[in-house]
Amino acid sequence: MDHFKERSLSEADGGGTELLCEGTPLRAIAEAVGTPVYVYASATLERHYRVFQEAFVRRRPAIAYAVKANPNLAVIATLARLGAGADTVSEGEIRRALAAGVAPEKIVFSGVGKTDAELAFALQVGVAQINVESEPELDRLAAVASSLGVRAPIAIRVNPNVGAGGHSKISTGRMEDKFGVSFSEAERLYARASASTAFQALGVACHIGSQITDLSPMREAFARMRTLVERLRGAGRSVSRLDLGGGLGVPYFNAPTPPEPTAFAAMVEDVLAGLDIDLAFEPGRVIVANAGVLVSRVIHVHQRPEGRRFLVVDAAMNDLIRPAMYEAFHDIRPLRRRSGVEAFLDYDVVGPVCETGDTFARGRALPALEAGDLIAFMTAGAYGAAMASEYNSRLLAPEVLVRGEAYAVVRPRPTYEAMLEREDAPPWLAPPGAPAGSAEAHGSPKSPLRNARP
Repeated sequence: MDHFKERSLSEADGGGTELLCEGTPLRAIAEAVGTPVYVYASATLERHYRVFQEAFVRRRPAIAYAVKANPNLAVIATLARLGAGADTVSEGEIRRALAAGVAPEKIVFSGVGKTDAELAFALQVGVAQINVESEPELDRLAAVASSLGVRAPIAIRVNPNVGAGGHSKISTGRMEDKFGVSFSEAERLYARASASTAFQALGVACHIGSQITDLSPMREAFARMRTLVERLRGAGRSVSRLDLGGGLGVPYFNAPTPPEPTAFAAMVEDVLAGLDIDLAFEPGRVIVANAGVLVSRVIHVHQRPEGRRFLVVDAAMNDLIRPAMYEAFHDIRPLRRRSGVEAFLDYDVVGPVCETGDTFARGRALPALEAGDLIAFMTAGAYGAAMASEYNSRLLAPEVLVRGEAYAVVRPRPTYEAMLEREDAPPWLAPPGAPAGSAEAHGSPKSPLRNARP
């Protein structure tokens, strides 16, 4: 469920319908903030978290929101106020979680390439759990923990050799994927960690993919994880925690309908029946995807004589890369449906980036649109703004959080000046006549090289 709904307009307002986020017209946000712009519904964030949490009311697991899905501080803070922890994969994400109000003892640190500096930072702030993904990482973490005089709380991440997910690029549980260790490695490494004073061995973890719409692969992976827990305990190891990751899919309109959290919870309970262990989950997409849209304005319609009709919009692949990277489908809705307009036309929906890949949809049937019209790319709250870039030197889209009839810009659009001022010119590119060592010679904000304008 989301909170993006249409409402009817009076004849005085021109009739037809307009699209709202909660009680706020998206058109009003677009006019005030500009486009493209990401808009998030607080009500959807809160509802999705509560639904997931309530599905596991019997087990009361730790729920660590996967920050990588949407790292906006306001989004994290909204979930933190409901009790969510944070699943992080970098020092930057740990810092974001802390800044948003997540307590260190609710933070999980995952990822295959944690640096020694990142491991030290995680230990110093006191995160709840570090998911160790290889033997070399275990060795490095032991050295870092010993140098700091602390014990590292760890879970061994296991690769259960079960593939799942909406695309091969987001399947993480196969043997050919870079994540985690095999079951035989897990038993050996857990024994090492349990015997070492450098570690507090908490348990084991897995995560097999993202956008999973079939519970069968998860059931298979979780059953294997249960067997591992029982084998470790049978060998005399203490195993108090089982981290089953995230990955539950969301409805992207053309995708299979994913199972509800209640069905997911029932499957978990069935697989783990009788196993006394603390559970942890790391949902991301299922919490935030349907909570966000990307609003864009039509620049023009390019109708070729041969028949192709291009709807050129001001959002681009640098704003929303999922269609280009994953062949992802996003429903596209006009913010305003005119009264009496019933015609649908086929459009190739494209952005202004200089890449053929900057295509959101081909042959998409949409209501007749024209220059200046506003559209929304739906289900864009996960891996949208999070994966955005300044490719083609395009400014990042701002982000807006809505609550009822109020909204706030929670990440403003940067200026071109701010974008340029992050870079410096080397001395050998100093403008002619600039004395060595001067501000102009080193590309300071006053440098003609930096501030050159046509």
